[in-house]
Amino acid sequence: MTMTVPRGARAGSDVAPRKGQRRGRGRRVALFLAMVVVAVVMLYPFWFMINTSLKTQDQYVSGSGHSLTSWSKLTSVLPVGSQLTNSMIVCVLSIAIIVFVSSCAGFAFAKLRYRASTLVFLGIIAAMLIPMQSIIIPAYVNIAKVDLLTTYFGAVLVYAALGTPFATFLMTAYYRGLPDELIEAGIIDGLGYGRVFLRIAVPMSVPAVVTVIVLQFIQIWDDLLIGLLFLQNTDQRTITVGLGVLSTGRVTDIPVLMAGSLVSAIPAVIVYLVFQRYLISGLTAGIGK
Repeated sequence: MTMTVPRGARAGSDVAPRKGQRRGRGRRVALFLAMVVVAVVMLYPFWFMINTSLKTQDQYVSGSGHSLTSWSKLTSVLPVGSQLTNSMIVCVLSIAIIVFVSSCAGFAFAKLRYRASTLVFLGIIAAMLIPMQSIIIPAYVNIAKVDLLTTYFGAVLVYAALGTPFATFLMTAYYRGLPDELIEAGIIDGLGYGRVFLRIAVPMSVPAVVTVIVLQFIQIWDDLLIGLLFLQNTDQRTITVGLGVLSTGRVTDIPVLMAGSLVSAIPAVIVYLVFQRYLISGLTAGIGK
């Protein structure tokens, strides 16, 4: 026995999926176009730096021609090698302090409950809301009193103080995602909290630690204000400070400045591209807790 489906019903059932497919395709096309626009906006500064660095000052003004003169001139007007080394020293020392303090504090806030722990943690979060500009003058006065303005450690301490609150918040969120049973099993097996932290928590927190390192490296490497104020010895200037001083000259060579800016941007871009796969897992850790 055969059943006949009304023609109108069959046509209506076919139209609905087709409309849904067209809507989905239209959304994907719109999303793709939006991503292309964002990519163009984000990549244009790099194209501008590369194109401008391949010109002389006269070619930049006239808008035509290319040359490698600006790159050969860069090392004569800016000690690129030593300033890159200074930037790396400041970043490594600052990040080492931030990672050590935030890892210990994050584990303590997440797994060691004590009186007023919530209040202390809220105080650390509140420290994230304080604008850097409001504390820069007191910090400068205090660093000057202990004669650290002519060493790396003045800037290192300020960078560490500014980066530790957010890093502690991130590490706390990550450690809260670790099962309490795992920590308790380590304690039962005879490990103290110190060895549980070193043998269990730290190896499992690699994504969060890498996230802290990448974010703090980019922020410290690209910073100008703190380096300009707290690194007053010209031999200890970072590459960002060097470019800032170079741009304050009476006559600024724009192609040379763009060449130096490109050199300064490359390390941060490389660090991000190498460790980007850890960022999402590190930033989203502990969301479900």
